[in-house]
This record gives sequence, structure tokens and C-alpha cells, in this order.
Amino acid sequence: MEDSLNRADNIFPFPDRPRTFDMHSLESSLIDIMRAENDSIKGRLNYSYPGSDSSLLINARTYGRRRGQSSLFPMEDGFLDDGRGDQPLHSGLGSPHCFTHQNGERVERYSRKVFVGGLPPDIDEDEITASFRRFGPLIVDWPHKAESKSYFPPKGYAFLLFQDESSVQALIDACIEEDGKLYLCVSSPTIKDKPVQIRPWNLSDSDFVMDGSQPLDPRKTIFVGGVPRPLRAVELAMIMDRLYGGVCYAGIDTDPELKYPKGAGRVAFSNQQSYIAAISARFVQLQHGEIDKRVEVKPYVLDDQLCDECQGARCGGKFAPFFCANVTCLQYYCEYCWAAIHSRAGREFHKPLVKEGGDRPRHISFRWN
Repeated sequence: MEDSLNRADNIFPFPDRPRTFDMHSLESSLIDIMRAENDSIKGRLNYSYPGSDSSLLINARTYGRRRGQSSLFPMEDGFLDDGRGDQPLHSGLGSPHCFTHQNGERVERYSRKVFVGGLPPDIDEDEITASFRRFGPLIVDWPHKAESKSYFPPKGYAFLLFQDESSVQALIDACIEEDGKLYLCVSSPTIKDKPVQIRPWNLSDSDFVMDGSQPLDPRKTIFVGGVPRPLRAVELAMIMDRLYGGVCYAGIDTDPELKYPKGAGRVAFSNQQSYIAAISARFVQLQHGEIDKRVEVKPYVLDDQLCDECQGARCGGKFAPFFCANVTCLQYYCEYCWAAIHSRAGREFHKPLVKEGGDRPRHISFRWN
């Protein structure tokens, strides 16, 4: 449902925002969070890339969440992308939303992109804009809006793209809370004061450190595709830990401009056994009630690794373009070494993974020379 709305970043007529929450890599994302948050230190993480001589000590935090706790255990809500199965209201939404300052600067707490569900069927874009304009300048968007040329959200939901994060906090303050969810009354030509659901994204829900005593190894990290957008990092961590054990970190990928979930995430394990079990599964089925959500699991592919076979000797020191996800390999290869190693019996059918835009690894067809 909530398709990636990267096009909204390009058409947004407001000035560029500081991109402090860009999650291009596990390391950079944690550094950004460390700078943006001022939570208490939960431990020290020794983050090092294999083959490197130096390691980066970073502070591990739980980002305002109780360690090891999740609203999904026991599960009470379904995983839906269409607004019908929404996350429970996390702690903090019901409290006063005064501006927080660090070094004299206000710290953003929410994405400027807000999901609105349960809209009246006859409400159009202009009427939605008018209903929320009092909170600040905004744009109304929904998936495939440009292609459909429709004036009405086709599935009863839309996204509010605010110019300022403070508008989101003002919107939250104006909402009423019921059963752990936020609502605001909106009127259309035929329906007066219909409660619609307001679902903001709290930036602190993008990352969760489950075990701050363990080193974060990018070679024990998986990419998870098809993650329902209401799902928080703490819940992703708990689900994967329940399935495979050994989870030390989980993150939800967000777009760099609006900092809204892109429908993917990553999970770092503390041991090779859990990592191999996860990538061997390839798909994880999330089942609850009428919900049956299948998410894709792949190795998290780095773009700054030397070939594990030749250490760059046969490729002029260039970073290795290929990663073999087969459990008999789990290595990075340059083109020369890939061809040499995978010409051997039993390995000729291995498929290389490469890193592409949005941190999403993809399979490619390797042709022999």
C-alpha cells in the first residue's frame, strides 16, 4: 500500500531539510542518531568492518523504549500497510509536545510525513488541505497520485507532507486518543466531523539496540524487505530474535528527506548461526489473525569491501562488486575471483548480490566470458 513516495522528495517546494537521519549504512545511521539523540548511554558498541585495522566506538541507546519490550508480544494488532492494522500508540504521543532543545537548536521528533486513514470517500485534495492547513504549510499526496490524476484518495487514505516538523507536533496535540490511536475530525461535502486516524512516525522508532554489549558486525546483518510501515524497530528486533535469536540491533530504513519508513529494514545478529539461519530462510511469514505478511530476507550488502579472495590484488584495489549469499561462500568477490571460484563444481549456480539504490540488494545475472 504505502508505496515508496520518493517522487514527493523531488516535487516538494520547500527548502531542503538537514539530512541527519539518512540510513545509507549501519555505521553512518548510528552516528547520526547518536548526534541527534541525547538519551542515556546503555553501553559501548565496538563497530568494526572485517579486514579493517580501526574500530569505531559508538554509544548504544534504547531511544526511549524499554529494553526487550514490544507492543506486539502478545500481538494485538495486525501488520497491514493499508491503514487498517495500525501500530499501538507508543509512549510519548499522549504527553505534551513541547519543543526540545540541544545546544540552542530544536530537535525534530517526528517525520514531516504523516499517514491519514479513514478519510470520507468524497473528500478531495483541496478539502484535505483545507482541513489541515491550520497546522502549517503542507502538500497532500497518495500512492500513484500523479499517474491516476484523481482528485480523491482512491483507498481512503493519504499522506500529509508538512513543511515544518513543528506542524506535526501541533497536529498531534490537536488529536484525540482512543484505544491507543490518534484521531481528528474531518468534514467532507456529505459527511460532517468524521474521525480520521492520524499516524505520525516517531523518529526514535527507526532504531533499536537490543544488546548494547555486542559488536555490530555488518557481515552478520540482514536486509528485510516488505516491512509493514507501521512496524517499529523494536518490534522488528523482537520478531527476529524470537525466530532466530541473537539479535543485537534492528533499524527501519527511512527516506533521507522526510525521514519516513521506506518499507525495509535491517537486523544485526551477534552470532553467525543466527545470521545464517535468517538468510537461509529467505522469506519470513508474519501471521496474525487475518494478516499473512511475507517479508523478504537477504544479506546486507556493503559497497566498500575488498575481494575476500585476492584482497584487491587482481582488481587494482577496487571494492568488490559481488557478494555470494550462498552459505558455502558468504564472501565478497571481484569479477576475476567470482569467475574463478564459481567455475568450480557445485558453485556454478550461485547468484551474486550487488548493492543498489535504497540499500536494497538485488540478484544479477553473471555471464561467463
